[in-house]
Parts: sequence; C-alpha cells; structure tokens
Amino acid sequence: MKTLLDRYLGLVVFSGLIVILDQVTKFLVRNDLPLGAVWAPWSWLMPYARVYHTQNTGMAFSILPGFSWLFILFAVGVSLGILYYFPRVSKREWLIRLGMILLLGGALGNLIDRLAVGQVTDFISVGTFAVFNVADACIDTGAVALLIGMTLSERREKKRE
Repeated sequence: MKTLLDRYLGLVVFSGLIVILDQVTKFLVRNDLPLGAVWAPWSWLMPYARVYHTQNTGMAFSILPGFSWLFILFAVGVSLGILYYFPRVSKREWLIRLGMILLLGGALGNLIDRLAVGQVTDFISVGTFAVFNVADACIDTGAVALLIGMTLSERREKKRE
C-alpha cells in the first residue's frame, strides 16, 4: 500500500486540486452568469480580459463541435495512459511528471463537464483569443511541459551514450 501511495500521491493530490479549481470556477460561472453574458470588474480591462460564459461541444477553439463522445473516449484513454506511465517516470523527471499532472487534471475536469452537462463550460476570454477554462489551460500547459520534459530527457540520454 505504501508503494502505491508513493507512486500516485502527487498525481492524485495535484490533479485533484486542478479538477476542484476547474469545477468550482465552472459552477460559479454557470450559476452566476447567464449563458452569453460578459463580466469584467473594471471597464478598462474589458478589451483585454473578461469572463464570458459560453459552452463548447467540441475541443479547443471549438474544433469538431458535436463530437463529445470522441472527446470522452480520448479523455478516458489519456487518463488511463497517465495512470499507467506516471509511476514509471523517475521523480528526477519533474517536468514530465508536472506535464502529466496538468494533463490528467485538465482531462478529468473537462470529462466531468461532458458527462454531467453534455458540453464544456468555457469562460476565460483574453483579447481575441478563443474562450477557454481552467482545464483547457492545464491541458495546453501540460502538453508543453510534457514535450519540453521529454525533449530534455532525450537529450540527457543521448549525452550519456
């Protein structure tokens, strides 16, 4: 039991915190801001950042709308893959592990929306960029961290040879 706890504690705790933050922010937006409404606490902030309540049945940037079932399968597959590989990644490979934590938290956050609501709640609107949520930000950041971590790890491995 102790080895199982050692292997997964960081993943479960930090991914869980991401899911909680994601779901709480989405809950607040769904309950306090009508769909399509915009909120910005300061008018000068409006052109740069605002809360805009929208929903998305596709993936990032509203790609493939209506394919929620596909993204449900993808999120489950990614989550299972992370659960399998996370304990096999050395603790020294902190960037790879961070990427996996962020990816798992983000995937589960959006998966909960798809299963419970039927679509993903998006609300963070910055400039003219696509509207996103906490889970989306974690998925994107996690993917970048994972790619950088894997690239650095591969370079270190080649230097050893």
